[in-house]
Amino acid sequence: MDITKFVISLREKALLYGDYSTYWSQLSGKLLNSRKKLNIATKSRGKFNPKAPLTPEQIAENHEYVYLQLLTAERAWAHAMSMKASHTADTKGMTGKARSHIVSRLEKGARTAERLAQALSSSASGASPANTLDARAYAALLRGAALFEKQSWDACLKSYAVCRIIYSALATSAKGDVFKDLLSETIDPPLRYAAYQAKIPRTQPIPTIARKAFESADPELADQIKELNPAVLEHGDPDATKGAEGAPTTLTWRGREVKIEDAAIAVAWAAVGTARGQLSERLATAGTLHPKDMAAAYDEILIASQDAVDATKQAIDELRAEGVTQGDARMQSLQITRTAVNYEMISWRIGRNRVLVGENDGVKMEFGPTSRRKRQTEESEADRSRDEAPGRQIARLKEKVVLYDGILQSLESIKELPGVANDQDLSGRLEATSQYFAALKYVPLFFYALSLSPNSQLTPQRSLTIARSHAIAGNTVNSLALTKHALNQTTAATPSISGPQNDDAEDDAFTPRNIQVFKRDLALLHDTLTGELQRGRALVEIFNSANTKSAAQPSTTTTTGKPPLSSRLNDYPAGGVDLENIVTYPPRLEPFPVKPLFLDVAWNYITYPGKGGADQQQPQQVGVAESAAAAGGRVQQQEDEGDAGAGVAESEAKPQKRGWFGFGRS
Repeated sequence: MDITKFVISLREKALLYGDYSTYWSQLSGKLLNSRKKLNIATKSRGKFNPKAPLTPEQIAENHEYVYLQLLTAERAWAHAMSMKASHTADTKGMTGKARSHIVSRLEKGARTAERLAQALSSSASGASPANTLDARAYAALLRGAALFEKQSWDACLKSYAVCRIIYSALATSAKGDVFKDLLSETIDPPLRYAAYQAKIPRTQPIPTIARKAFESADPELADQIKELNPAVLEHGDPDATKGAEGAPTTLTWRGREVKIEDAAIAVAWAAVGTARGQLSERLATAGTLHPKDMAAAYDEILIASQDAVDATKQAIDELRAEGVTQGDARMQSLQITRTAVNYEMISWRIGRNRVLVGENDGVKMEFGPTSRRKRQTEESEADRSRDEAPGRQIARLKEKVVLYDGILQSLESIKELPGVANDQDLSGRLEATSQYFAALKYVPLFFYALSLSPNSQLTPQRSLTIARSHAIAGNTVNSLALTKHALNQTTAATPSISGPQNDDAEDDAFTPRNIQVFKRDLALLHDTLTGELQRGRALVEIFNSANTKSAAQPSTTTTTGKPPLSSRLNDYPAGGVDLENIVTYPPRLEPFPVKPLFLDVAWNYITYPGKGGADQQQPQQVGVAESAAAAGGRVQQQEDEGDAGAGVAESEAKPQKRGWFGFGRS
């Protein structure tokens, strides 16, 4: 009989797709089925019989009686929660009748759960000590909810303390996170609020408050818990109190020391200090690690710092809900704490990205294997040092730019924290740090597509990473401009980064990467950019010299638009003869002027007047006319002359008739 697991599973299944009203209606159907299994359901139009009290013998006979009591208690709890949810939107608040109705439903559920716990505590029920404690904790949970609505804070605190101590003891012996989730989400928030209403200082952690409130509980219950896990009553929840002993009571930020009044913040801040020491020890003693392994070492401190941020935010929200103004001393201390813990978290996030970029913040252009299993140990050194393709190198540089973008976004988020904008010294350091990382990257990522185009006319803005991508793609002029701009940004960041606050940190043997940029980092970047600038100038000079030499000589290909040498024989080649552009090859079909041949043939058959006899002219002239007509060319004048000659010959043989007065045609 896992009472708590049974109840939690019912709630999760119902609330996953519905609300408390849906859960209430589902429990009514489950109750009817349970009564039918026990043969105690009231028949249709049957007489109602009062329910008999639960006995240990019934539980020993059939465990369905336990589930019947749990379903009854849960239905009362679901009914109360549905009414409470329906009144959350009321602007005037919950009325007295509604609150009393909710309390009555919770009281019914608590009484049912307490009767079940009492029956299980008897030896006749056959229940184990763990089941008895589980039922006792469930009854205390419902009783605490009822007392919370009645605003009986001392009694509510004791009920929730009993519930928390029992579940803490059960969590150490049970598998799974059912009890841990129940503690953090259902029990701890009302327990903390009840402790606040009972005027208990916030500096005490929740396990300590629960342990002190549990001291006045039943001694028999304490003995049962000691048998299960005696460490719970001595130290509270081990997971929750980890780091509580020796937790810091003050926090220093930018020369201002504030008192940590919230116990959750103190525990989380102590965990950050512990994780910081573990990170330094791991990175210092691990030797040469892969960048991904070094980045994985930052997970613990990032989780711890995020817990500190969440605890601070929760404390601020609680004070705002209580109506505390921004001018209150407690709120001012929490705002400073919020800035400090957020700065710490973002600092380690930046350090993780710096580790992923590569050694020395990616200043050196390295294109080694990304996976440890990619290369086998049998490969030679020459194969390992083999260069990758230019496209793959540019892709690697693009991955670095994404990490630089994350760093710059984190720096911008720091500037939005409370009090940072008014701190001129800190703002100047953040701006210099932004310039340092901006010198290592170029913000618009779409420029990578332009870097692959050698004819791109857009002028890039920055930085070393994109300059290297241009150099790989062959755009030496763009690479030089980007390198120069990166050097200017590095020079502008030098005064702020080279301040005295970085001297002490550089003397340490090893410091994990975070937001702080040291003098050695800036010096290495400055030297690298200076060398890249000289190299870029040399490449641009070579490129310009090659273009000038090519412009002085004629083009050696036909793609430039110049005709071949065979078409320019009338021009004197002042720059020399291009022997590779003599003719057009492959040849293509082109028109050229040609003298018509049929005119020469027709010319042989033309006879002018006065040359040759009439008998010889006729067949020749007819042939001329036929040949001219068949060719369809330009011999119309010759045809007319031939027709005139033929008419003269015919007139000599036969007289022709004339029209009126000898004019006109015949």
